[in-house]
This record gives sequence, C-alpha cells and structure tokens, in this order.
Amino acid sequence: MATQFTASQTVKINVPPQPIPIQYYLRQPQRLVNALADNSRIHQLSDEVFRLKMRPLTFMSLSIQPTVDLKIWAESNGTIKLRSLSCKILGFEYINQRFALNLQGHLSLHQLNEVTSLQGQADLKVQVDLPPPFCFTPKAILETTGNALLKSVLLTVKQRLLHQLLADYRCWVTSQMSENSLDKDSAELPMGKSVNNF
Repeated sequence: MATQFTASQTVKINVPPQPIPIQYYLRQPQRLVNALADNSRIHQLSDEVFRLKMRPLTFMSLSIQPTVDLKIWAESNGTIKLRSLSCKILGFEYINQRFALNLQGHLSLHQLNEVTSLQGQADLKVQVDLPPPFCFTPKAILETTGNALLKSVLLTVKQRLLHQLLADYRCWVTSQMSENSLDKDSAELPMGKSVNNF
C-alpha cells in the first residue's frame, strides 16, 4: 500500500555582527552540512554532494535508517540551496525498493533596518509502499503518524542549525582573522641582512 508523508519547516536566524559579514561565510555552503548533522554521519562525495546517514527512524513497529545523498550549493545571489539526490534504506530490502525521499531546502540572507538574518524553509516528502501488515491500519492513522515523524526529523535539524550555524560562523571568523593576522605579521618581518664574506 503506497502512502505519502509530508512535512515543512521554516527557520529564521538573527545574525549578530562580526568583523567579517556572513555572506562571505555562505560562499562555502559545504560548511553548512556540518551544521545540519553530526560530522561522524557525513561523508563527502564531491564538492557539492554529501552522503548523510540519518538516525534510525521508528514508524509504528518498523525501524529504518535512511542514507541520503544531498547536494548543497550557493546560487549567484548568495542563497544556499539543498536537495536530495537519492536515498537508500540499509538492511531492509523490501522497504528500500519501495521507498522514495525528496528533500528540498533553501537559506537566504535578509537585511532589514541593519538587522541581518538568515531565513529558509525545508520541505520533506516520503513515499513508501508499506509491508502487508500495515494494510489493516487506517490510512489516516498511517499518514498522521508518518507526517508527525517527518516533522520531528525537520525540527531536530532546525534546532541543530539554530545552534551550530552561528557557532561555526564565529569559529570561521576567528580563524580568518587569525590567518590574516599571521599573513600580516609575516609580511612585516624584517628581511635578513645578507652577509658577504669577500
């Protein structure tokens, strides 16, 4: 029985001023992947594509662990885009062959009255052909349970993003300032005097 579940989540993050504006940080969208999930569950496949091993999801009596390939990139206007490319359910071939996941998201910079914020939205859709026992469960109950599960997944990602993104941005600014300071110091080092032994 094919069933579809959907969930959406919006996010707004006010960005405190830093010596380097956040639009420079956003030019490296791959850093945002580490704000979305724990580093141990992410494997980089290319500059823009990452494999994310999600935490196990429990749907009624069913436990699955999706592995999703995500593409994340920056548009010319600075907006960060994210979308899923493929998904596998490891260790559960019946579900794996009957499971489709679609994730779309964006995060863009907004400036209003000298207040900088990041605003975005993520939309998650799963279509799955559930095993026979679930045929006896009313579709409305399946959909309510599935939608609530997807909503909790997006909410977890949102909470992590709210905390991790600004923390990583601050670390990035500190490292950039430190590198610039080192470059400046090395440029100002006096040239060693040459000694001629003639």
